[in-house]
Parts: sequence; C-alpha cells; structure tokens
Amino acid sequence: MPTEPDASQKPSSPLFAAIYDPATALVERTLLRPHREYLVANLDGTVLDLGAGTGAMFPYFESVATASTEFHAIEPDPYMRRQAAEKAKAQATPVRIESSPAEALSYDDESFDIVIASMVFCTIPDIESAAKEVARVLKPGGELRFFEHVIDDGWRAGLQSALAPLWKRLAGGCHLTRQTGTRLVADRSFDVVEIERLNLGVTPIRPFVRGRLRKRSVSPPRQRSGR
Repeated sequence: MPTEPDASQKPSSPLFAAIYDPATALVERTLLRPHREYLVANLDGTVLDLGAGTGAMFPYFESVATASTEFHAIEPDPYMRRQAAEKAKAQATPVRIESSPAEALSYDDESFDIVIASMVFCTIPDIESAAKEVARVLKPGGELRFFEHVIDDGWRAGLQSALAPLWKRLAGGCHLTRQTGTRLVADRSFDVVEIERLNLGVTPIRPFVRGRLRKRSVSPPRQRSGR
C-alpha cells in the first residue's frame, strides 16, 4: 500500500469548510443536481465516496439506498469530515466515514463495487496514485464514476493558470488546471464505459468531465524496463 502523502500538500481550512455549503447551495440545487444523480443511477452493492467533502453526495445515496447497498466515504480534511459526519447522522442511510487519503485507502483489495468521485480529483495531490488505489479496492468489473472540473481552452485556460496559485491556497488545495479525464483514462487498469466533456459552469470552474470507467477483470501485464 502506498505511503501516506505529506498532509501539508492538501491544506485544510475551518473557514473554507464553514462557508462551503452556504456558498454552493444554489449551485447544488440547480446546476449540479443532474450530475450527482448521474453518479448514483442504478447504484448497487458496496459504494465508496472518494472524498466526501461536507457530504454533498449523502442525500443522493439516501435516495437510492436499498437492502443491497452499503456506503463508505473518505475525507482527509478534519473540518469537512466533521460536517459530513453530522449529515450522515441526520439521515437514515448509514455512511461509514474514514480519514484516509485517496492515495492510501484503508480498505482491503476488491472491497467495492462502485467508487464515486465528485469534484474531488482537483484536490488530490497525486492523481495517478489515487487511481491505482481505486483500482486496487474495486472488484473486477467494478466502476469508477466521476464528475470533475478540468482546464478549459483558449483565454479561459490562461485565466485559470493565472488564478491557480491563489485559488489553491483559498479553496482547500483545489487545482484549476488539471486534465483529470485524460489522466484517469490513461490508467490501464480500466476500460472506458463512457466519458463526456460538458461546457458547464462559470470560469474559472469550467468545463467539467463526467464518465464511467470499469476495472478490467485481468490486470494488464507490466512492461519490462529496457536495458
């Protein structure tokens, strides 16, 4: 299992955690709702919320919960995790929340049927390590479902790059310039079920990618290093 990354790479802020829900309430009710519903469509089995934040996905889990579903979540930020735990207690569907980072998940191999990533890879220090951990904890044939904001084109990309250092400090380690969809698809542990780019949101949080990747039943052979 990978070594846990330096926690200082992903800043936590009690102020950011406190204002997050009020600041995003309108967007959550309107713009984001259909995409969160996409993530939980036809959900079944054991599910991991990869970076729960303040628990924005929890009501959607509640709406699709059945006798055959079981929900887990990770959230390394202690301030966000505290709010997520309060939301979990307020609903009937249990969600077991852990503090482990995405790069070093505290779960056994092949523990989950579905891993959901909703606007979280922008804050994960090491995307490739996190993707490998997701592949490790997914069962063969299990899905990674994601909805992430990525770098735009043209002048918008330039503005995102200019804002990125300040934005990262103020917004809990969020990166504005990542190419998350491309980097996830490049992981050879997965086959692409579907992926689409959405001209959604307002600069600098625009556009988004969403999609589904399926863990291959047989891991690809490792390439031998040349001599």
